Amino acid sequence: MNFLPALILTAALALPLAAQAADRIAVVDLKKVFDGYWKTKQADLNLKERAGELDKKRKDMIADLQKANEEYKKLLESINDSVVSQEEREKRKKTAETKLREMQEIEQSIGQFDRSARTQLGEQQRNMRDKIVVEIREVVNKKARTASYGAVLDSAAESAVGTPIVLFNANLPDLTDEILTQLNATAPAGALQSPSVAPLPLNPK
Repeated sequence: MNFLPALILTAALALPLAAQAADRIAVVDLKKVFDGYWKTKQADLNLKERAGELDKKRKDMIADLQKANEEYKKLLESINDSVVSQEEREKRKKTAETKLREMQEIEQSIGQFDRSARTQLGEQQRNMRDKIVVEIREVVNKKARTASYGAVLDSAAESAVGTPIVLFNANLPDLTDEILTQLNATAPAGALQSPSVAPLPLNPK
C-alpha cells in the first residue's frame, strides 16, 4: 500500500484547519483584569503601608527642623538683649550660627529623603506591576493555547496619542471575566476588598 497519497491528503486537509486556528482572535480588557486581580489590591496595600512609613519619617524630620528653627529664633532674640555682656552676645551669636547650619543640614536631609522615597516607591510600584502583568499574561497565554486562539488583543490598550488600538470588534470572544475569575480563584479571605488608596497604575508615567 502506498501511504504517500494518504499523507499528502491528510496534510492538505490539516492546513486549512491550522490556518483557521491561527486566525482565531479573542480580546481581554487587561486594565479590568489588572485592577480586579487580588494581588493588585494586595500590592496597593503594601505600597500604602510603605508610603505611610516613609511619611512618618519625613514628619519626624520636619518636626526636628521646626524645633531647630524655634531655637534659632530665640537665640537671635537673645543676642540683642542689652542686659547680657558683649562676650555673652558673641557666644550666643556663634551658637546661633551653629544652629543655622544645623537647620540647613536638616533641610538638605529632607530633600535627599524625598528623592530617595520617590525612587523607592517608584521601584516598588514598577516591580509589583511587572510581576503581576507577567502572571496575568501566563494565564492568558495558557488559555489562548488551550482554546487555539492565534492572538489575544488587549481591548483596553491605547496608542501613544491616547486613541484605542482595537478600533473594531466584530463580536470577538471576550476572555476578561474568565481570566479574572481564574486569577481570583485562590484569593485569601478579604483580599478582594478595595483598599482606601489610589490604585496601582498599569502604565505609570
